[in-house]
Amino acid sequence: MRKNECIAMLLAGGEGRRLGVLTKDLAKPAVPFGGKYRIIDFTLSNCVHSGIETVGVLTQYQPLVLTQHLGIGSPWGLDRREGGMHVLPPYVRQKGGSWYKGTANAIYQNLGFIERYDPEYVLIISGDHIYKMNYDLLLDAHKKNNADATIAVISVPWADASRFGILRVDEEGRVVEFAEKPKKPTSNLASMGVYMFKWSVLRDALIRDEAEPGSSNDFGKDVIPALLADDARLYSYQFDDYWKDVGTIDSLWEANMDLLEEKPSLRLNDRDWRIFTASPNQPAHYVSPSAKVKGSLINEGCVVEGHVNRSVLFNGACVGEGSFVEDSILMPGAIIGRHATIIRAIVGEGAVVGDGCKVGSVDAEEIAVVGSGETIRPQQELKEAEPV
Repeated sequence: MRKNECIAMLLAGGEGRRLGVLTKDLAKPAVPFGGKYRIIDFTLSNCVHSGIETVGVLTQYQPLVLTQHLGIGSPWGLDRREGGMHVLPPYVRQKGGSWYKGTANAIYQNLGFIERYDPEYVLIISGDHIYKMNYDLLLDAHKKNNADATIAVISVPWADASRFGILRVDEEGRVVEFAEKPKKPTSNLASMGVYMFKWSVLRDALIRDEAEPGSSNDFGKDVIPALLADDARLYSYQFDDYWKDVGTIDSLWEANMDLLEEKPSLRLNDRDWRIFTASPNQPAHYVSPSAKVKGSLINEGCVVEGHVNRSVLFNGACVGEGSFVEDSILMPGAIIGRHATIIRAIVGEGAVVGDGCKVGSVDAEEIAVVGSGETIRPQQELKEAEPV
C-alpha cells in the first residue's frame, strides 16, 4: 500500500434532527443544497482541491441515498486503484461491534483503515458544513507550529458562541482553553469541526479515550480537552471565508438565499474552486413565454410556467401556470401545481403542492416546510414550519 502523507476521515453519519422532516429518511450530509449539490459535495471537493487523494467516509444514519450519491467517488476523481474514496459504515467484528458511539469512537473503529496507509497526518472533517477551504494551507500551518493537533476556527457572533466549541488562544495561536458549548463563553472563536492531527498523537488519544469508561467518545467533549490537559501542542488555524453549519431549517434556508445575493460570499461559479457532484443528467430547463423569473437559480430539468422570484429550484422542479414562488427552495422533483403560492418555504424532494394551495407567508416567523414526498392538497394550507 502506497504511503500517504495525509489522509482524510470524513464524518458523514449525522442524523440532522433539527432539520425535521427533511432528514426523516435522509442523512444530513445528503441534504440537497444550492440547486445542484448535496451538502457533502463541499467537503469532498475541498479534499480534491487540496490534493488529498485518500478519503474515508464514515456513514451511519439513513445511508442509502448518501451511498448512492457517493458511488465510487467518480465525480470527485476519487475512483482510484490506490487510495481514493472508501465508504466506512459500522460493522460487526469477530470480537463484537456497535454503532458509532460518537465522533471519536467512529474514527477509533476505523484505526485499521488508517493504518493501511500509515500517514504522517490525519485530517478529521465533517460532511455537514458549507464552505471552501484549502486543507493544504491548514497542513502547512500545522507543520510550521510542530503541532500535535490543529483546530480550524472561525469568529462567530457572541450571541451564537454558546452553540459551538469555543477556544481561547495566546498571541501565537496556541490553544489555552477549550469549552464545548459553554453557557458563558469567554471567547467567540469557534471550532469548525476541522482537525489536523499527527497520526501518532491521534492514535494514542483515541485508544486512551476508548478505554475511559465515562467518555462520550466525542472530539469536542473528550479528546480535545484531554489533549489540552496533557499539555499537548494544540494550535488554532484562523479561517476568514464563508462557512455555514446548515443544521437547522433557518440556517439551511439562509445559506441557500446567500447564493442569490448580487455579490455572494460563496461563489458557486468560481472556476478555480469548482464544487463537484454527481450529475442528474436531465434535459435543459424550460421557462415558458408567460413565466417570469428574477434573481433565482434554475437547474436542469426544471419547467417554469409561473413566477419565480429570489428562489432556488433543484433539478426536475416544476412550477405550474399562475403560481408564485418567492424566497423559497424547491428541492429535486418538487412539483408546484397551478395558481399556488409558495413564500419563504422549503419544499422537499418529490413533494407535491396542489393547485391553489398556499405554503408559507411573508409575515411568518418560521420557514414553512413541506416534507420529502409529501402531498399538500387544495384543502390544506401550510403556513409555518413543521415541528423540529
